[in-house]
Amino acid sequence: MSEQHQSNDLLGLIKQHPLHAFLAGLVAVALLVLILVVNSKPASTASFSPEAVAGRIQKVGAVEIRDANRAARSGEEVFKAQCTNCHTAGLVGAPKFGDAGAWGPRIAKGYEALLTSALKGKGAMGPQGGGDFADFEIGRGVAYMANAAGGKFAEPKDPNAK
Repeated sequence: MSEQHQSNDLLGLIKQHPLHAFLAGLVAVALLVLILVVNSKPASTASFSPEAVAGRIQKVGAVEIRDANRAARSGEEVFKAQCTNCHTAGLVGAPKFGDAGAWGPRIAKGYEALLTSALKGKGAMGPQGGGDFADFEIGRGVAYMANAAGGKFAEPKDPNAK
């Protein structure tokens, strides 16, 4: 049999039984839809675990209670507690503590630019503001590091000091 003869037989069958042809097409479409629905399960039911759901819910606000009588930290204390991990070793592009060559271009931009980078983050360094230290204490850490590399910045004063 030739291909044209087979094609003519199929067309003839469709013309003789249009209702059967329509129903066969309808069944084929229904089977395809069923296959697609069955195979489109969620990727993982683990995404509905209580831990996963809690991880996706974000806080709207928070209340933080700090010791109002705590003495303000010096630049050296902030450096040792917050900055030393990266700046002592020069990790991930952080200028090494005391390296005038690495700190020079940064110092030239001024204290405010350095403080903004520290508070908001820059490169691999995440934002430091809003953590365990007040912004002016982070500023003290910035001045301490910059001054160790040749800067001449004054240590910021505690705005709450009397």
